[in-house]
Order: sequence, then C-alpha cells, then structure tokens
Amino acid sequence: MKSIVENFDLFAPKLVDKEEYYSSGHRACQGCGEALAIRLMAKALGKDTVVTNATGCMEVTATPYPTTAWKLPWVHVAFPNSASVGAGVESALRVLRRKGKIADRYIKVVSIGGDGGSFDIGFQAISGAMERGHDMIYIVYDNEAYMNTGIQRSGATPFGASTTTAPAGKESVGNKNWKKNMAEIMVAHRVPYVATATHSHPIDFMNKVKKARKVNGPAFIHCLAVCPTGWRSSSETCIKLGRLAVETGVFPLYEVENGKYKFSPDNPPKLRPLEDYLKPQGRFRHLTPDQINIFRDMAMIEYNKVLERVKHSKSWSELK
Repeated sequence: MKSIVENFDLFAPKLVDKEEYYSSGHRACQGCGEALAIRLMAKALGKDTVVTNATGCMEVTATPYPTTAWKLPWVHVAFPNSASVGAGVESALRVLRRKGKIADRYIKVVSIGGDGGSFDIGFQAISGAMERGHDMIYIVYDNEAYMNTGIQRSGATPFGASTTTAPAGKESVGNKNWKKNMAEIMVAHRVPYVATATHSHPIDFMNKVKKARKVNGPAFIHCLAVCPTGWRSSSETCIKLGRLAVETGVFPLYEVENGKYKFSPDNPPKLRPLEDYLKPQGRFRHLTPDQINIFRDMAMIEYNKVLERVKHSKSWSELK
C-alpha cells in the first residue's frame, strides 16, 4: 500500500525552515535543552501539524494564560493522555480526508510529553496508540525526572542520580534503578520507525523527525533533553552535556526501521570516559569510584546490546 504522503510535496529539497513555529519569549529556564528540541521539532514538522502536549515543563512555560509560544495548532491535555488525544485527532483527520474536506493537505499529528508523562503516567496511552497503528508521531522529551513539579525521580532517572524523592545520603546512592528503555519497548510494539535523538545533534534530530513524518503509521522518537536545573549543571553546558551523553555511550543514537537497527551516524564514536559526562552534573557528585563503575557497567551492557542488534538485526520484510 502506498503511503499517503506520496501525494503531497512535503519534503522538497531546502535548508532549515526560517519560520519559527515555536517562538521566543517562553518561560523555560536558561539553557533548557527541551525548549531547544521543541523548536527544532517544530521547524522539521512544518505548518501542517497538530500537537497534543501533556502537562509538563513545555506546557507551563510556553502557554501561561493568555499567551502562547506555539504557532501550530496545539492542545494541552492531562498528564496521562497526550497519546490518546493524539490518536483521537488522527482519527478525526482521517475521516475529514475521506470526506474530501482536507484532500489537498496532509496534516500530521504529533503527541509530546516529558519522561514522567511518557515513561510512567502516560505509558498505557502510548502503548495503546502505537499498538493500534495510528498515523501519528510520539516524541518524548526526556530530562530524566519530574522537573516541572520539583525534580522527583521517574522511570527515566538514571542510576545514582540524586532527586528530591531519591536523595543521595549516607544510607542512599540516590536513585537505585536503571532507566526504563522506552525505545526498545516501542520496538517490541513493532512500531515501523523508532529513533533516539538529542537536541545537541540538531540535524540528526530534525532528519529523524522528518523521516517519522513520512511514516504511514505510528513512529516514536526518544529525545534526551538536558535540564540544567534538575541536573545541577550550568546553563552554558546544555549542548556539551547532550553530546557527552552520546560520546560516552550513555545515550547512543540509533534508528530502528521496520525492525532493522542502524547507528546514526553509521559508525559509532570511540567512547570517551564516563567521568567526562558525570563530573559536570551535581546530581552525580556524591558517587564513589565503585558506584561509578556500577553505572559504567550498566551503561555498557545497554550500549553493547545496541551494537549487537545493529550487526545482526534484519528488517521484518527480510524475515519473511
């Protein structure tokens, strides 16, 4: 079956869109990686887009009544149901297209949420929307804690990070769990396109958003978003820390298209010492050398899993 996007000239060759669909003047913190990622996402998507946004940092900072930073149709929804509302909007658009009401336009639905509203509270809605095959994108902006409500740990908080609900101290290492692997969970849902990204690699992120927009069905992008406030880092290190997460192997960049894994870029980097990533972050300053080694071992287990899947995975069509 041909993709519906083949009927629309959405991706004519051009440089980055000069139009700002997420404007300046919002209330995000200095050095907010999530706000930068939202801006890049909106540029990559273009104007024929509807955004559903779970409660979180990007909702409270971008839309304090009576103002908004969004220049796209945007819907604020509750913590649990960004994906549910996105699925409903997608179904309505499909009906309008079938009736000829928007026959000359291809409008894409994009649901977004933070790690708390995606890994935890909104997980069931995302799972349902992806499993049902809605023609939509879900993008999680992962700053690794509930930053909007006070830096509480979430299912995305890494081992050893000190948060307000998992504080480091004499009797605690901080968060004792390793973060939930949402990208792999989405691959298990047989989502046609799954990718990881960061705001620190803008062209890679925007290209992945554009690729997700072309998918005739569900797509999922996990974007790591540096939060200087919650990470206890200086605002000017926002881009540097995102790059270090990739360069140390803590957050590898890859795509999974119809089951087949691919690094982005094609060749993974020679990994830098983990301490380069941990040292600038106050949330990890209490870790002992032994605890850092535990972190390193956990990160390398996950990183090597991706390496093996890149080497040996096959697309679903190759398995037939």
